[in-house]
Amino acid sequence: MSEPFDVIVIGAGQAGPALAVRCGKEGLKTAIIERHRFGGTCVNNGCVPTKTLVASARAAHVARTGASYGVLVDSPVRVNMAQVKARKDAVVNQSSTGVRSWLDGAGNVTVIEGHAQFTAPHRVRVGDRELEAPRIFINVGGRAALPEMPGIADVPFLNNERIMHLDRLPEHLIIIGGSYIGLEFAQMYRRFGCRVTVVEAGPRLIAREDEDVSAAILGILESEGIEFRLNAGCIGMQRRGEQVAVSVACGEGSPLVEGSHILLATGRVPNTQDLGLTAAGIKTNARGYIVVDEGLLTSAEGVYALGDCNGRGAFTHTSWNDYEIVANNLFDGASRKVSDRISIYALFVDPPLGRVGMTHAQIIASGRPALSAKMMMSRVGRAREMGETAGFMKIAVATDTQEILGAAILGVHGDEVIHSVLEVMTACQPYTVINRGVHLHPTVSELLPTLLEGLKPLR
Repeated sequence: MSEPFDVIVIGAGQAGPALAVRCGKEGLKTAIIERHRFGGTCVNNGCVPTKTLVASARAAHVARTGASYGVLVDSPVRVNMAQVKARKDAVVNQSSTGVRSWLDGAGNVTVIEGHAQFTAPHRVRVGDRELEAPRIFINVGGRAALPEMPGIADVPFLNNERIMHLDRLPEHLIIIGGSYIGLEFAQMYRRFGCRVTVVEAGPRLIAREDEDVSAAILGILESEGIEFRLNAGCIGMQRRGEQVAVSVACGEGSPLVEGSHILLATGRVPNTQDLGLTAAGIKTNARGYIVVDEGLLTSAEGVYALGDCNGRGAFTHTSWNDYEIVANNLFDGASRKVSDRISIYALFVDPPLGRVGMTHAQIIASGRPALSAKMMMSRVGRAREMGETAGFMKIAVATDTQEILGAAILGVHGDEVIHSVLEVMTACQPYTVINRGVHLHPTVSELLPTLLEGLKPLR
């Protein structure tokens, strides 16, 4: 006999717990199923632990560079990786147990541990139990992709999850992949004191960004001693005694990069391969992502997919927005759509990159007439006062409507300042709203009006 519920939530990542609690508050008998760790990727091996490690790495960096501020450290700065890991583990544990306690204390919510698999469109098996509900929400997240590379089966390697378990510093960390995850770990471990080499198959870092952004980030990271091998063709791996090596070019005499550890940072895939989606009539695309409509409904009536597994966003904040869309539409009489949200994200290197809307390259490709402006962070008083003048701010607006089309802020507090731009875009207001406001001094945000005074035709 199957157990009847009003709602089943599969996965306790970012969207799942909030949705389960909201359903419970609405008086719906709700089951939430989690097979591994509560909190999902963000809490356990994503945002929370990585930003905790980034904070430790920055502390080491500030200590090393203290002399330029008149602060002297009498002995060389050393990093105790075991203590760094212990701090990270404590923060993660607090977050994960907090999610579990929240769910345990929620009314009308039953927490079930185990692996869920569909046996029919509205029926799910978990171990020896079979549950059914008219509404099911899938929030199973994703995992690190395993690329097809020669020798990958012959060498030990790390991914974004495995590297979290290190309690000793690598002698030389080789990172395959020059995008967001790879670059954050590159700077982090370089600041911990490791030699770091980033191997990227493409001609530049983070190829989705504008070329000037890629070039500036490359320069910032090279200035800290990180080594880069771009245009790396035919990447392969091999053992070299106690070391590991990565080939970075084709042909006879291919150069090798030898190191102690390899980190694969080559993208992610959804956790949909073992859910029994076929039995439920739930369609996926060629990459395994669950196909959803604008309201996140799948091809099966009453079944929704939220978060990384639907391919409509790859961030914690987009997963949370998925929850808001579904909850508002189901319970608040709204008609929100995924396409309504504005793309916003950050690269959490130091200084960070805050990005919102379209890149300049995308705007030019669209053919839409636009104006743009750019300002180096060295012109920002707060950045000079902090001694952190690397990077720049740039923005683009539509010539006809004066609405902001996109912005990039690579510089100190860029991940926070970008929200000032987002709010104006969300309100569908012209950029002049920013110019008319009185901004606090001394801040980075106060230079946004000055930036906008320099608008010129974007070509």
